[in-house]
Amino acid sequence: MNIESEKKTRILIQTEDFNLQKEIELQSNQQMDIGGIVTFLGLVRDVSESLDLKFMQLEHYPGMTEKALEEICYNAFDNWSLKHILIIHRIGILYPGEKIVLVSVAASHRREAFQATEFIMDFLKSNAPFWKKETTNSGSKWVDSRFEDENALNRWFGDGVGYL
Repeated sequence: MNIESEKKTRILIQTEDFNLQKEIELQSNQQMDIGGIVTFLGLVRDVSESLDLKFMQLEHYPGMTEKALEEICYNAFDNWSLKHILIIHRIGILYPGEKIVLVSVAASHRREAFQATEFIMDFLKSNAPFWKKETTNSGSKWVDSRFEDENALNRWFGDGVGYL
């Protein structure tokens, strides 16, 4: 699914691989007010809780996932001066070494692009409606978000400590 909004947000949920260079070129295409693009490229690792990962399967609930990602992008636009946000998240069966996610944030200034990229990734790791099942040599199991990822997201909110 491909979503493009008036706030210059592009969200893709797809099974197909993507070309990092092509995506960044599309994002920056003739926009002279962009001073920098910060990207995070997530890859599938070959280990999971000390077990050899054969593959992982990512599922999502169409409509719900896109809405949640749009909301986090709007939140990022509200808190930083950004020019464009691109999120590509793959679903289906993925093998170690394959690309799983791309978050790319364009802004006039690097600091805002870095902070917004980190904020979006913290959200994706702990709150985005994706379900991950890992298959190892010992079998398969559904994976919950990690405590560290929840903590990373929580620092953006709450008690005057976070940014938002």
